[in-house]
Amino acid sequence: MEPGRITVKGAREHNLQNVSLTLPQGKLICFTGVSGSGKSSFAFDTLFAEGQRRYLESLSSYARQFLGQLAKPDVDHITGLSPAVSIQQKTSGWNPRSTVGTITQIHDYLRVLYARVGRQHCTGCGRAISAQTREQIISRILELPAKAKVLILGPVVRGQKGEYRDLFEDMIRQGYARARVDGEVVSMSDAPQLARHVRHNIEIVVDRLAITATARPRIAEAVENALKLGDGTLIVQTVEPPASQGGGDILLSSHYACPECDINFEPPSPQLFSFNSPSGMCATCHGLGTTFDFDPDLLVPDPRKSFLNVAVAPMRTRIGKWRRHIYRAVATHVGFELKTPWGKLPKKARDALLYGLGDTHLTFEWRWRRGVWRHGGTFAGVIEELRDKHRKAKSNFVRAYYEKFMHKATCTECAGARLTAQALAVRVDGKTITDISGMAIRDAADFFERIKLGDTQRFIAAEALKEIQARLRFLCDVGLDYLALDRSAPTLSGGESQRIRLASQIGAGLVGVLYILDEPSIGLHARDNQRLLDSLCRLRDMGNTVIVVEHDEQTMRAADEIVDFGPGPGVRGGHIVAHGDIRKIAASRRSITGKYLRGDEQIEIPTTRRPVKKKPTTKKPQPPKKPKAAKKTQSTKGKRSATKRKR
Repeated sequence: MEPGRITVKGAREHNLQNVSLTLPQGKLICFTGVSGSGKSSFAFDTLFAEGQRRYLESLSSYARQFLGQLAKPDVDHITGLSPAVSIQQKTSGWNPRSTVGTITQIHDYLRVLYARVGRQHCTGCGRAISAQTREQIISRILELPAKAKVLILGPVVRGQKGEYRDLFEDMIRQGYARARVDGEVVSMSDAPQLARHVRHNIEIVVDRLAITATARPRIAEAVENALKLGDGTLIVQTVEPPASQGGGDILLSSHYACPECDINFEPPSPQLFSFNSPSGMCATCHGLGTTFDFDPDLLVPDPRKSFLNVAVAPMRTRIGKWRRHIYRAVATHVGFELKTPWGKLPKKARDALLYGLGDTHLTFEWRWRRGVWRHGGTFAGVIEELRDKHRKAKSNFVRAYYEKFMHKATCTECAGARLTAQALAVRVDGKTITDISGMAIRDAADFFERIKLGDTQRFIAAEALKEIQARLRFLCDVGLDYLALDRSAPTLSGGESQRIRLASQIGAGLVGVLYILDEPSIGLHARDNQRLLDSLCRLRDMGNTVIVVEHDEQTMRAADEIVDFGPGPGVRGGHIVAHGDIRKIAASRRSITGKYLRGDEQIEIPTTRRPVKKKPTTKKPQPPKKPKAAKKTQSTKGKRSATKRKR
C-alpha cells in the first residue's frame, strides 16, 4: 500500500469493467463522465459500501446481530480506506416534525439558549417576570439610586372582591401600620370602607427606608417579611427618586409567577422549547403546527338543502326523531328554523349547528303519547360528532370517506408555532424562539452577530452562541441562506437536503474521513456555486478526503484530481477513460468531458424560446343535453299521467 493513498483493484460492481484505480488521500477528487458510465457505482457501491462493511465488522458480535450484515462489493481488494460518510441526493425524510433547525441541531442549541438566558413573560398581560434568590432581590434593591426613599410592599390581595376588614385587623395585630389600597397608602387603623362588589389590590407596607450603604441588614429583613406576606412576591415603590430618575413599582419574585394575573409558571427547561416533547408541544396540534379537521365548506356541498334534508353530507341518512328534538332545541335557543335552506341561515345559526354552543345549558323536549318529557344538557356540535366517528372508525374505507370532508389548516391555538403559550412568552433580546426560527438563515445570522446580552448572560450563553453562529455560517456558505429554520424537511429538494447534511458535517469537525457527495450543485444557483466549493475545500483542508460525483465544470476546475468514466453509458461504460488534473482530461481524445473542456463540443443556447401559453380563465361551456332524451322523458311522464287519469 502506498502511503497516503486509496488503492482499488478489480472493481466489478454493476457495469464496472474490472476497474483498478489509485487515489490520493486528503484531496478534493471529482468523478465525472456521462450518465450511467459507472461513477456512482464506483463511489457509493464500491468505496462507501466497503467502508461501511468494514466498520460493522469492527464491532462486537453482539452489536452486529442487531445491525445485520452488509454484502461485500464485487472487488478484489481495497487498501488505504478511511471511515466513509455518504451524502447522497435524497430528501431528509417525510416526518413533518423534522425541520431545518432540527436536522442541523441549531434548534437544540436554541432550546438551551432560551432555557438558560431567556426572559419569561406572562402569557396573560405580557409583563416580564423572573425568579430570583433573596440575595439577588436585595442586590437589585441596592442598585437603586443612593438616598432614594422606597416602600417595600408585600402584596396580599390581587384583583379580588371584598371589604377585607378582618385582613386589616389581622395585619395590625402582626405589627403592620400602613397598607397601599388600590394605589393609595393609608393607615390600617383608619382604613377606608371598601366596596364589597369591586375588585381591589392591597399591599402591606413592610418598611419605608432610604437606600444607603448601611441599609443592607434592614433591607434583608424587610425582603424576608415581604416575601412571606406576598407568597414569594414583593413590590418596591420608589417614593422620592432623584430628579433625573422616574419613580414607579419594581416587581420582584422568588418564583416564576405573575402577581397581576395570578399565573404560576414552571422554570424554563430545554424540553419546554421542543415541539417533540410533551412538556413543550401545543396540546391542540401535538406540535405539528397544523390540524386535520372537517372543513365547513366541504361538509355542505349543496347549500340549497336544509339541515333536516341532510345538508351536511357526511351525516348520510335522514335525521331521525330523536336527533331532531336535540337540533330543534338548538334552533329554538339561537332563533332559526331547521327547514330553512343552509345558504340562507345566518352565520350564528350555522356555527351553532356545526361547532355547538359550548357550556350553554339547553332544555330538550321529547314529545310522546303521554305528553312532553324535558331533559337538559349541552350540545357539542355536528363536527364533534363526526370527529368521534372518524376517530372510532375501524375500517380504512370508512375513515377515508370522512377524510374527504377534512382539510389541513393552521392550528388556531398556537398559530402554527407548535409550542405552548409559556414557551412562546420567553424572549431573548426581544425575540421569541419562533421569531428566530421564522427568519431567513441570513437574517438569523445577523441577529446573533449583534445580539444584546448582559455580561452574566453572555458568559452563560457563550458555548451555545458559538455553536449557533458556526452552524448558521456553514448554511450560508453552502448557499442555503434563503431557507428558514422552521422549514419542514419534506418540503426540501434533494440538493437542499444534501447541502444541509454537508453543513452539518463541516460543523462536526471530523478529521481523516472519506466524504462522498452526489452532485451537490444540483438545484444551486450559479452565483452560489463558488461558496459551495469553498465549503468542500474547507472540508478537505481539515484533513479529509472529499470525492464528488459531479458534471459541473467549475467543480472540475477546483478539484485536485479528476477521474473520467466512460466512454459511454451502460454496457458501453464502466472504464476509466482519463485520470489526472484538468489539463490531462482536456487533452484526452477518448474523453467526452475533455471535448467540452477543450471547446470542441458545446451545448448551444437556443436562439428562440417556446411561447408560454396562458391557461384560459373562463370555464368551457357545457354541451347541451340531447333533445331525444328530453323528449323521451317528457313523453314517458305524459303517458304515466294519462294512465293515472284513466284509472
